[in-house]
Amino acid sequence: MNIFLREMKAHRFGLGFWSLGMVAMVYMGMAKYGAYEASGENVQVIMDALPRAVRAVFGLTGFDLSTAAGFYGVLFNFVAIIAALHAVLLGSDLVAKEERDRTSEFLFARPASRARILTGKMLAGVVNLVVLNIVTLVSSLAVIDVYNKEEPFTGDVVALMVGLFFIQLINLSIGALVAGAIHRPKAAGSRASTIMFATFLLSVAVNINERLDVLAYLTPFLYFDAADVMGSHGLDAVFVVLSVAITGVAVALTYRLLAARDLVI
Repeated sequence: MNIFLREMKAHRFGLGFWSLGMVAMVYMGMAKYGAYEASGENVQVIMDALPRAVRAVFGLTGFDLSTAAGFYGVLFNFVAIIAALHAVLLGSDLVAKEERDRTSEFLFARPASRARILTGKMLAGVVNLVVLNIVTLVSSLAVIDVYNKEEPFTGDVVALMVGLFFIQLINLSIGALVAGAIHRPKAAGSRASTIMFATFLLSVAVNINERLDVLAYLTPFLYFDAADVMGSHGLDAVFVVLSVAITGVAVALTYRLLAARDLVI
């Protein structure tokens, strides 16, 4: 039995749903920019009138919203939240579903080690992330091309998608780790998503209060902040290394926990 193909088949409809949702969000987000531009309203003036806390929550700081690039930068913050949620739920489901659905005996009685089974599951998870990331990239470039009337910023969009992939990997591994650590498989998804949203709220707090900048290392949403990536036209190597380290440690711990635990059958 090929675990990788089994998981790809099991998540094909979910992946299609998330992909369609991402395309719809990108299209509707940039369509709002088109509507503002057509109406002649200066959206930047409107947003600047909002309190700093509100602008921080919605990721409105650091962008010129009168341009397509600035508007997409704000939209990317919401893209990152959706992609992170998909990744953390996927990671928890890949590890927890056998116990949750009482299929552990069927799967783990096969002539394959737990490590091999987990490897197949995680590889399927990574492929799901890649597909969603590519769908997001292609749809973003297509929609931006319709509304952008300034200099193209394709390179920035590609850099953002690379950063997004690291955010996805971190959340996939955290979801898997949470599912491997707790003994209530039905609660794995909710626990993992709570952690993901907590890191997002932390990123908001850091944006509101500059004295909390040191806490930026605790939230992957600030590793590849759209304003920073688009401003420097690239990724911060420190955060790339940190992302790889977090992912590696979380996956290694998941292997160790899964190897040691008594599975519910």
